[in-house]
Amino acid sequence: MDWSAVTAEDLVDALREVDWSMPPRPVPEFFSRFTVPRSYSKWTSRLKCNLYYYRTNYFILIMFILGMGFLWKPVAIVAAFMTGLSIAFLNDSFAVTFNEKVTRTSDANVIFISPVLRGRPSSKRSIHICGRPRWVFVLFFSAVSCILWLTSCSLLTVLWALLIALFATVLHASFRTPNLKARLNTFREEFRAVWRNYSEL
Repeated sequence: MDWSAVTAEDLVDALREVDWSMPPRPVPEFFSRFTVPRSYSKWTSRLKCNLYYYRTNYFILIMFILGMGFLWKPVAIVAAFMTGLSIAFLNDSFAVTFNEKVTRTSDANVIFISPVLRGRPSSKRSIHICGRPRWVFVLFFSAVSCILWLTSCSLLTVLWALLIALFATVLHASFRTPNLKARLNTFREEFRAVWRNYSEL
């Protein structure tokens, strides 16, 4: 795939629709080979490819750095968790997977009236979590996290921790050489997208 032709909006849309239930890539693979990109176009292509391929690793890295920044303030850790959860609910596959896990593990006497969506959700169908629209959960967890941020007085700490986490992510994605697995995964995702478009006809 020619990652130089992919725009930032395309990358964000792909990350929104991608299946986040995959486990993270192995640590030795994550830290295996680093080289300096030869040009600006190679750098942007490598950055987009690595952000897509190591997305779960980067999410864990960002949460770890935020967690380390708040070790001495437990309310701020809960606020960071709530913020991360509200952002994760914006991802279609995470919201559907969360709904399935909660409805399966809930008490047998409680019945949730929500359609279980299999596969990639259509943009025409709204996603429900525990019988409620997804935006209710996003709004609730966002409000709780804002209240916790304001009461813990850790906004400057979170900004510094987030800045360091984003810098570490961009630094790693810039210098990590894409391996053959990343390229094959990209081709597989392209094939799935083409097949999905073909099957919708």
